[in-house]
Amino acid sequence: MKNTEEKSNLPENYEELKKQAGRTSNWRERLDAVDELGKWKSKQTIDILKRIMNNDTVYKVQEAAYRKLKKLGEDVENPPRKKGDLVKDVNKILLRIKKSLPEGHGYEEFKDKLRKMRLDIFDTYEGDKGPDFDQWLENTWATLQKK
Repeated sequence: MKNTEEKSNLPENYEELKKQAGRTSNWRERLDAVDELGKWKSKQTIDILKRIMNNDTVYKVQEAAYRKLKKLGEDVENPPRKKGDLVKDVNKILLRIKKSLPEGHGYEEFKDKLRKMRLDIFDTYEGDKGPDFDQWLENTWATLQKK
């Protein structure tokens, strides 16, 4: 059974979508790329969707790739949600950022510096935590030990 939205070749903007799918500092762009690539059934689009489904740092993006692959008729398993840190040594990185700020800095300064220095981490956790991101980041910032 063929999906009416499914097309059998590559989109005109395939190269741009391929780049968009690999942008580590923008989960929304990766999600948009998954949505568009999922409309085209080809070895290339399926390979990209499988890579995203298995390796993306944001579960919402992995899940979207899984749904698109299923719709394209691929035999895939829903990826498990990662447990623990999404980025290796994230607390060490966050502590380093906190230590780089002046004594008595506020949460917003920390958040801005994280966004500027490590947009990949900011983006990954923002995508994963959704509306709870600010609360999670502020709690994490408050508990980081400045030695």
